[in-house]
Amino acid sequence: MTAPETLTDPESLRERALDALTTARDRTALLTSCVEDPELTAQHSPLMSPLVWDLAHIGNQEELWLLRAVAGRDAMRPEIDGLYDAFEHPRAERPSLPLLPPAEARKYAAEVRGRALDVLEGTAFHGTPLTRAGFAFGMIAQHEQQHDETMLITHQLRRGPAALTAPDPAPVPRFTGPSEVLVPGGPFTMGTSTEPWALDNERPAHRRTVPSFFIDTTPVTNAAYLAFIEDGGYGDERWWTAEGWDHVRGHGIEAPLFWRREGGQWLRRRFGVTEVVPPDEPVLHVSWYEADAYARWAGRRLPTEEEWEKAARHDPAADRSRRYPWGDADPTPEHANLGQRHLRPAPAGSYPEGESPLGVRQLIGDVWEWTSSDLAPYPGFAAFPYREYSEVFFGPEYKVLRGGSFAVDQVACRGTFRNWDYPIRRQIFSGFRTARDAGPGSA
Repeated sequence: MTAPETLTDPESLRERALDALTTARDRTALLTSCVEDPELTAQHSPLMSPLVWDLAHIGNQEELWLLRAVAGRDAMRPEIDGLYDAFEHPRAERPSLPLLPPAEARKYAAEVRGRALDVLEGTAFHGTPLTRAGFAFGMIAQHEQQHDETMLITHQLRRGPAALTAPDPAPVPRFTGPSEVLVPGGPFTMGTSTEPWALDNERPAHRRTVPSFFIDTTPVTNAAYLAFIEDGGYGDERWWTAEGWDHVRGHGIEAPLFWRREGGQWLRRRFGVTEVVPPDEPVLHVSWYEADAYARWAGRRLPTEEEWEKAARHDPAADRSRRYPWGDADPTPEHANLGQRHLRPAPAGSYPEGESPLGVRQLIGDVWEWTSSDLAPYPGFAAFPYREYSEVFFGPEYKVLRGGSFAVDQVACRGTFRNWDYPIRRQIFSGFRTARDAGPGSA
């Protein structure tokens, strides 16, 4: 698919928007049709909404932005707006709300989509910021895919037999390349001012200068993380921040979420299946506190957000920032593990065609990667189209994650995309890689 910033023809933009919306809706249908209605209305964890809430919320946001904001139409179901306002009701309270039952939620979302496609057909992709280059349609496709990832998290948390299946990533030889890569110091362009569907916190493009540093060639693996566990890492206060130590001790955390030791080996639960923890996969379901503690134990640190983006996007030969580590073209299955194509990360060292100019691998897809940075606005940031997308989350409470996971669709994943969460979060598809300072003369 052609990169969106190169598209100027309205029909090509319309086709891209239609493809993104259709891909998202097909995935939503899969995630909500693979279980019976009682599973849709149940709350499988207080951390997550019932799946039926996500389904109607997706339709409600599409109505708000594409039918009301873009097309100026009257509200279809104004009485439900408050029920599906993510800021009005915490997730733990949502099962007690008078939510639309599954059949009605499906019908509502389908009716909204039918009208939204009519709007798409008649919209000129210029004029207002919402319609320019089809931004509103891209925003809604990204929103739905983000909720699809949230629903996949809920599927991982639910108990019972597997409801989803997918082929495993192709096996690859054990990675024997260098364990780390030197990223030379100097300025680079961070963020974007040209990606038409980029969200407000990715903007504007600006120059940052980063000293030389080393970064792991691949994400930290289960085998490497297991060495931290076996060395008593969870019981040694030296490796933890004060808040992290209090958290893991207070909650009895001794391994990544969904892991357990049985009969002398480590097992994990993955989408209803119990299996031996695969040593070569990137570690998954660890909090920022756990990632930070591992890095300290290893004599390293988490990369800053600036370091991560420079490693992922900067092309030193051309002195420019790419859309993705491999270049400007959209991802293909040869580049990265994205889009719920698999239900697990690929082995460390996979996807050589997706590596960065400096040889760093798997920066896109597989696992979200914790960075050391708090979520903060870029210089010149302007909230658009609403403050609640990212501005209200700026501050030290949230840590930035980068790169996407196997659960992320390409429309909601690029070299500038920023995710964030509380440092305690483990149910998300989170992993990490480490970094270290480079001494004088390393560049």
